[in-house]
Amino acid sequence: EFPYNWPPSHMSLIQTNNDLVVDIRNHIAHLTLNRPKALNALTHDMITSMAALLAEWATDENIYAIVVRGAGERAFCAGGDIRALYDLARRGEDNARLLQFFVDEYQLDFDIHRYLVKTGKPCIAWIDGVVMGGGMGIAQGGAFRIVGGRTKMAMPETAIGLFPDVGGSYFLSRCPGAIGLYLGLTGQAIRAADAIYAGLASHHIASESAFEFDYALDGLIDWRNGPITAMRDIILKFDRPPIEPATLPPLREAIDFHFGGKSNVAAIIDSLKSEKNPDRTTWASQTIEILSHKSPTMLEVAKQQIERAATIDLAECFRMELNLIAAAFKHGDVIEGIRALIIDKDQAPRWKPSTLAEVSPTGVNEFFRPRWDDFTHPLKNLHIKQPT
Repeated sequence: EFPYNWPPSHMSLIQTNNDLVVDIRNHIAHLTLNRPKALNALTHDMITSMAALLAEWATDENIYAIVVRGAGERAFCAGGDIRALYDLARRGEDNARLLQFFVDEYQLDFDIHRYLVKTGKPCIAWIDGVVMGGGMGIAQGGAFRIVGGRTKMAMPETAIGLFPDVGGSYFLSRCPGAIGLYLGLTGQAIRAADAIYAGLASHHIASESAFEFDYALDGLIDWRNGPITAMRDIILKFDRPPIEPATLPPLREAIDFHFGGKSNVAAIIDSLKSEKNPDRTTWASQTIEILSHKSPTMLEVAKQQIERAATIDLAECFRMELNLIAAAFKHGDVIEGIRALIIDKDQAPRWKPSTLAEVSPTGVNEFFRPRWDDFTHPLKNLHIKQPT
């Protein structure tokens, strides 16, 4: 217990809208995604409001750091507002609005990745809970990405006929070995220890320490060595190894063998079928089963996407992803996937084509055909000035 009154007397609460809450204390802007019943899924208004706030704080001399979290105990952010995107796509005439959602989302994610370099102010993502899709886009750009005992992290897009976007091409391609490809294709959810092992989290703070952590932030007085050092020092005081052990390290050799260097997803599945190690046959069979339910086309697209991303920078990754988004909604598996898993919930998507054998290299390459040139691309102004 701590001898203080909560909330602190120096708190200022600003309600930006019903879905975002800003609380500025002790030079730190605490930004809360406030849709707990929807697992804090991102609406377009939330995205544009966050972008405006970050732009404002970039030049606000009173703000030294930003902490982003999700309301409630269940989720940081479970992704984008899929139902809203489905409705836009179904209406057809709203294609420009649909694309603008992703343009604004990718711009926001890029800005978060670049925020520390551009402003000297660290963004800290408190991702203790479900974090998927759009939530990963926000979290992975953070200077510190803190997981806890409730963390459940995944990029499950291939299940709805999409690919791991929001910068997934960038951060998955930079996971050790073939871990990122495995996570991107299967959509497998991981916990705190695996997130740290995969490089998708920087620190672990126990869920029950959240209150004490905030109290420490409120009491921070020594900013002399800069915001990044001050925040790192406090995070390290609470950083502890996760209690639940990591599951990826024992599978690393098998994942690298079966997923790395294969010509296509069918070859990955054939390799998994050949697994003879009795300690891994169950995992191999389960992985085959998981892949069998995904969109065949988007599995092949996602494989190419992640492999191509390994040799390009962050800005190019986002431009590639926007190109893929335009192609994906034209192709239609994403509409069918959302219908089957989220709208009608019959769990029986009718993919086109329905098997990996029917997916042609020409069809996959069509997804990567440029929709814009360098002068007309909606994300043409994203720039990286130094190697990444």
